[in-house]
Amino acid sequence: MKKVLIPVDETKGTKEALALFHSAITPAEEVILLHVPRLQGSSLMIDMLGEAELGTLKESMQGTRHQAALEEKAEKILGFFSRKLEGSGPAKVTTMVREGIVSDVILQVAREEAVDLIIMGCGGKRGLHRLISGCATNEVEIRAEVPVLVAKNDGCEKHVYGWREAYATQ
Repeated sequence: MKKVLIPVDETKGTKEALALFHSAITPAEEVILLHVPRLQGSSLMIDMLGEAELGTLKESMQGTRHQAALEEKAEKILGFFSRKLEGSGPAKVTTMVREGIVSDVILQVAREEAVDLIIMGCGGKRGLHRLISGCATNEVEIRAEVPVLVAKNDGCEKHVYGWREAYATQ
C-alpha cells in the first residue's frame, strides 16, 4: 500500500478511522490527512449550500474572526492526528486543508494524489439531518474509484437502516 487518504475532522468517526488504519492496514508509504472545514452553525441551510453559494459565503468571511477560528481549528485537528501517526509506520504524513463540498473534495484529492485507499469514519448523521444534508461517507463510498474502508462506531451501526427499510425487507 503506497498512499492512504484519511479525511479528518473532530468527530468520533475520525478516531475510529485512525484506529482502523493502525489495526488493519500494513504500513503505507504515505498517509494524507485531509481536513475540509465546515461552517459552524445549527442551521441545516449550511449543509444545503452549493459550491457557488459556499464560495460566496467563504469569500465574505475572509479576514473575520470566524475564518480565523476555522483555520485554527483545522490546524489543531491536523496536528492532533499527525501526532497520532508519528512512529506508527507511514514513512510520510502529508496534511491538507481544502475548502468545498466534503465528498467532492475527498474524491478530487483522491484522484489528484492517486491514492490506493480511502479510510473514513462514519459521521453519525441520522434522520432528517442526514436526509437533507446527505452523508459524505456514503457519497464517497458510491463514487470513489479506489477502495473505501469505513470505520463505523456504535452510533452508526445502530442506525444503518431505518424502520421503513426494515419493513420493506419483510
